[in-house]
Amino acid sequence: MIVQVVRTAAELREASARLLAERQGRSQGLVPTMGALHEGHARLARTAVEQNDVVVATIFVNPLQFGDAVDLDRYPRTLEADVALLEEQGVDLVFAPSVDEVYPGGEPLVRVTAGSLGEKWEGASRPGHFDGALTVVAKLLHYGIPGAGLPAAGAFATGARAGLPAYRAYFGQKDAQQLALVRRMVSDLNFPVEIVAVPTVRSAEGLALSSRNRFLSDQEREAALVLSRALRLLEDRANAHEPLDLDSAHALVASQPLVDLDYFDVVDPRTLEPLAENCRSVPFRGEGLALIAAKVGPVRLIDNVPLSS
Repeated sequence: MIVQVVRTAAELREASARLLAERQGRSQGLVPTMGALHEGHARLARTAVEQNDVVVATIFVNPLQFGDAVDLDRYPRTLEADVALLEEQGVDLVFAPSVDEVYPGGEPLVRVTAGSLGEKWEGASRPGHFDGALTVVAKLLHYGIPGAGLPAAGAFATGARAGLPAYRAYFGQKDAQQLALVRRMVSDLNFPVEIVAVPTVRSAEGLALSSRNRFLSDQEREAALVLSRALRLLEDRANAHEPLDLDSAHALVASQPLVDLDYFDVVDPRTLEPLAENCRSVPFRGEGLALIAAKVGPVRLIDNVPLSS
């Protein structure tokens, strides 16, 4: 089937409702993206296709989550290639709206606020980023609701979806803080959607795939591998029930002069609060999430790995 590209929310509602009716579909998946797609996005799409009768992918470069106009302008726009990649995965619909379609009348006066969970880690380095991200994700989740785009009576209050198809949205584990915030927003505001996390996709060398990787030189790409090596070091120690020795992992990153570390810590995967007392000299127990962010040359990279013992 050739993927259908729609530009308005009304077209999306009509097309998804038609496909669900034609297939007697019982589930719909949503894959929100900003385009410049790579194998990580392809895995999101494939997972959604495997689990749903109808799948919608969105491509929208959201101006609200860019603090720097230059960064927004240089973000890659590769719609034709992105649509082709999504079609190869079996996606049914691509929603590629204009800024005016998503924000009619200009930037919204009322926005979703990430709160204290969005002020740390990436939020500390990129103030306002998560408010902008959650605001557009909230809108995209509404656009993608199956059944003519409207929930059953009371669905937002109770989470019930009696008589309507199941609804799932897919996010990559690489953006761990965004994933945690989206899950919290959906829970706190009773969105009628299941959030599905898909594991990070990496290059053969271990670098987490990112749309920003294309801006790395060969030398910078090689240097960036220290991020995943440091994370794997912690993962191996957690699996072996050893102390994580976070200081030595920091020293490994510091040994690479092209890498300017922003943060590197182990946190509770739900609250994102540091687990410092459980990281250095005693065997690691329970669950954690190792987070890292750094600039490599001009490019800011993030990565993470879940820990358990």
